Amino acid sequence: QVQLVESGGGLVQAGGSLRLSCAASGRTFSSYAMGWFRQAPGKEREFVAAINWRRGTRHYTDSVKGRFTISRDNAKNTVYLQMNSLKPEDTAVYYCAAGPIVGEYAYWGQGTQVTVSS
Repeated sequence: QVQLVESGGGLVQAGGSLRLSCAASGRTFSSYAMGWFRQAPGKEREFVAAINWRRGTRHYTDSVKGRFTISRDNAKNTVYLQMNSLKPEDTAVYYCAAGPIVGEYAYWGQGTQVTVSS
């Protein structure tokens, strides 16, 4: 089992930045692929970014490329999502996920709210 707890969400003006953190506990964190997803009101949950466990290869959805950066610190069992140049359309609940490979996630956090005002 892996437990995931997100933090770092909040209210920010358009153009601002936030850094989300996801602290993991339980099984070996460094062997899991980690991902960030988001869900806006009335919309389905969508993929944002992911990082694999072996080479640290990163993946992003097109709408956040160049603005968001995913990273991980295996020593701290934590994955981060640095979000710059935020836009109102980035407003959503952001979820952290863990799984054996990118694209297959077995564990999910409870989410953290990000609100970007125009």
